[in-house]
Amino acid sequence: MVTKLTNGFWAKTARIILRNRILILLIIAAVTVFLGFQWKNMRFSNSEANLLPDDHPVNIEYQAFLDLFGEEGNAIVLAVRDSALFKPEKFKRWNTLSKQLDAFPEVDFVISTDNLKELVRDNDKQEFVLRPFMEEPPQDREEIDSLVQHLFNDLPFYDKLLYNKKSKTLRTVVYLDKDIINTTVRKDFILKDLSLLVAEFEEETGLDLRVSGMPYIRTLNSQNIIDEIGKFIFAALAVTSLIFFFFFRSIRATFISICVVVIGVMWAFGILGLLRYEITVLTALIPPLIIVIGIPNCIFLINKYQQEVKKHGNQALSLQRVISKIGNATLMTNVTTASGFATFIITDSKLLTEFGIVASINIMGIFILSLLIIPIIYSFMSLPKTKHLKHLNKKWIDGFVNWMERIVRDRRISVYIVSVALLVVSIIGIYQIEISGSPIEDMPKKAAFFKDIRFFEEEFDGIMPVEVVIDTEQKKGVLKPANLRRMDQLGDVINEIPELSKPVSMVNVVKYSKQAFYNGLPKYYQLPTTQENTFIMDLARRSEGDARLLQNFVDSTGQVARITTYMKDVKTERMEEIEQRLLENIAKIFPADRYSVYLTGKALLFLKGTKYLVKNLILSLTLAIGLIALFMAYLFRSFRMIIISLIPNLLPLVITAGVMGYVGVPIKPSTILVFSVAFGISVDDTIHFLAKYRQELTANRWRIQKSVYAALRETGVSMFYTSIVLFFGFSVFVISSFGGTVALGALVSATLLFAMLANLILLPSLLLTLERSIANKQVLKEPQIDILPREEVGPEEGAG
Repeated sequence: MVTKLTNGFWAKTARIILRNRILILLIIAAVTVFLGFQWKNMRFSNSEANLLPDDHPVNIEYQAFLDLFGEEGNAIVLAVRDSALFKPEKFKRWNTLSKQLDAFPEVDFVISTDNLKELVRDNDKQEFVLRPFMEEPPQDREEIDSLVQHLFNDLPFYDKLLYNKKSKTLRTVVYLDKDIINTTVRKDFILKDLSLLVAEFEEETGLDLRVSGMPYIRTLNSQNIIDEIGKFIFAALAVTSLIFFFFFRSIRATFISICVVVIGVMWAFGILGLLRYEITVLTALIPPLIIVIGIPNCIFLINKYQQEVKKHGNQALSLQRVISKIGNATLMTNVTTASGFATFIITDSKLLTEFGIVASINIMGIFILSLLIIPIIYSFMSLPKTKHLKHLNKKWIDGFVNWMERIVRDRRISVYIVSVALLVVSIIGIYQIEISGSPIEDMPKKAAFFKDIRFFEEEFDGIMPVEVVIDTEQKKGVLKPANLRRMDQLGDVINEIPELSKPVSMVNVVKYSKQAFYNGLPKYYQLPTTQENTFIMDLARRSEGDARLLQNFVDSTGQVARITTYMKDVKTERMEEIEQRLLENIAKIFPADRYSVYLTGKALLFLKGTKYLVKNLILSLTLAIGLIALFMAYLFRSFRMIIISLIPNLLPLVITAGVMGYVGVPIKPSTILVFSVAFGISVDDTIHFLAKYRQELTANRWRIQKSVYAALRETGVSMFYTSIVLFFGFSVFVISSFGGTVALGALVSATLLFAMLANLILLPSLLLTLERSIANKQVLKEPQIDILPREEVGPEEGAG
């Protein structure tokens, strides 16, 4: 009954589409223009992707830190490792650069040799004052060498902040206004003003100026994403169009398909603007994804049209059957694909939720566009010529189908042995997979800014901030000697960890105050003794110099202090070991009943976010598998058939995971997407094959062997066509400079190739092996939905 209603619905839909051609085209044009106007609302993400939900404890702690101390990642660092820098004209140009930077309104303040302040004791006023490091600009090399030696040997407070004593590397630190960090102002300043100043400095001095810092890295990384969107769209269009033309040998059919997916891309950008979503590294992939997923829709519809024309030559009847016979099949495959993306919506991660919403909406959008545009455009054109139908009789395709049939008929045991062997080997590989929580893991390795990241890691021990927040639970408690000693003790622990940089905190300021009290002698750069503490602190309280140094390390009440260190780019396992070691020492040094201490910072936030993401995406993949299992249960009413249908789709995922383990591709936000995306697309082949198999089973009076071969012959070619398009379509992502995007493209392509072979060889083999068990009419009751109506089924109606 439902089958008849479904068939009636699609027949009615076909009549509505073909009778209202002009109106539908005008509606599509109007929607496209409307979404085109939404492009103005598109904006690229200016803030870092937060993988954790707002109410996650780690996020709450990080927000509490930001409320106390402001944005942590606002420093841009510039450095030169070259003894030529200390020549008078070049040293003068180095100091001029810091003056130029300090003049910009986007810059809060700059610390460099030009404006460096030295804390000294004023005996007349009995207070500490900040005296300029350079009273006057040095005139010759001798004066410069004297200043540099004074900096390197007498001012340990600035060690690893402004200089590396061993390599003689000199650094300037530029602190941006915290209010612009997550705005386009930051981007414009870095891409236009800072880049110009750096280029001018390098040209005038011939020195290699290294630049890094979180604002700089984020800006250049985002710019790379923007630059790659156009490259991906063009590459996806070119590759899929070439393959389409190779299959159909028709410029007209190729042009129509390109028009459909181009409108789909315009809709994708428009929906991003309409929903006010930012373009991130994930949503940037949606336009090329729409091209890759949209072309197979065009293949089905145009293929069916050409088959019908070849069969009876009646254009009106052919167009009606394209919609009524393929419409439901294409709807089902697009729904399953969209479901694979829609499962990201439940992850509680804003980044993934937005990606899932936009991707699933656009996949259904490209289905509607192809179903409407292709039949309508062809209705205004003449019938295809004989040469355009020749591809339907290609001998190599028959040879491919015959090869599959022979394997399924004669080599089933070999198929099972190979499948089990691959399963075992893949499971071994899965145990070698690592999880990556590094925020710079996917950044383009060949980019100059990435090489600069490695330079600063080598010279200054890291660029990713890690913060220890210590609440003494009493006002002005930070400056108490006992608390300073505890902070210093934790600082010693941090110094012992090679992957962490020298810690900077209130302790450094107090040590510097003692050194200043003893007339700047470096050996007194240490915490005051109990006797010294009273008069040194009394002097410090009257000093404007100390007050200015304190504001970055203590909150306004003097109750909460921060210890800042920077972490190198290390593996997740090592990152967790470091975190655990710090937490253990914090628990020993700061008793929980008297202190409230927690770890935070960008490095830990990304690590926790990745862990959270992996957990949630496993949940979304499980949901996707559950949805498909329910669909199979609805279609076949047999538990055994559900298992048979899932095996060919789960095995490729296991194989891909095994390959990741062996090749060394870690689980990270980009690669974890592979499984849900690939599963949602590959299961389309299974649905088409089993739907066709069920029809043949009914027609052949439950003779399974005959039904399997008939289904294989009729669906195999289109499954091959679309899998090739999808394989090469996703392969365009390997041209990316981002490691994550390359991995995503390569892994999805490989998974879809494995899935095609599994659905064409393993699935029919399983059906034939289990024929005695399931050859029973009671097992296969009449389903409630008919995907491919029996009459007028063409040989090319395959998978999505």
